[in-house]
Amino acid sequence: MRIIAIADTHGLHNQIKIPAGDVLLVAGDICSYGSLEEIEDFRTWLLDQPCKHKIVIAGNHDELFQSNNDSAVQALTRADPNIIYLEDSSVIIEGVTFYGSLWTPTFMNWYFMADRGSTIREKWAMIPEDTDVLITHGPPAAILDNVRGIPQGCVDLLERIQQINPKYNVFGHIHEGYGSTRRENAVFINASVCDGRYRPINRPVVFEL
Repeated sequence: MRIIAIADTHGLHNQIKIPAGDVLLVAGDICSYGSLEEIEDFRTWLLDQPCKHKIVIAGNHDELFQSNNDSAVQALTRADPNIIYLEDSSVIIEGVTFYGSLWTPTFMNWYFMADRGSTIREKWAMIPEDTDVLITHGPPAAILDNVRGIPQGCVDLLERIQQINPKYNVFGHIHEGYGSTRRENAVFINASVCDGRYRPINRPVVFEL
């Protein structure tokens, strides 16, 4: 299975070239502000991409998915079985289990945020033990999560990953952390397309499973 991973396009998706693959993963922040028009425009672009399955989670910029989830999901998928929106949920494609969670530790007044500690730990506890590819909007602690040398990731997410041992964790959110690394049995991918200045200069990350 050839998987293409992106995150943090922030409304600039039309400037991105997606290579052919089996599954396109989008790890949140498809919008700048999360309007219905932005979501519909993203869906139009998504339909043209050369991947059969498209799996999308929201991020902290995707406001409508929090304020009017039904409208946002309908605008994104329109009952298309090949566009899959995950929110604390799983999908199995060709025997591979993908789980998507859009929560990040509280920072300013954004969306899908939960306080560090017991509140966000409850979100991560929902991740099933049989997850092969974990899609989160934000990174685990101390993995591709530095902003000006300061780690921003979630300690509780890292703890859950160490408990369940997924093969991959794909995320974004911290634009400055773009890249991939292997830690023990898992590969961690920060697929942020935009850099720290919101320029869509990073390429989609391709991997085989």
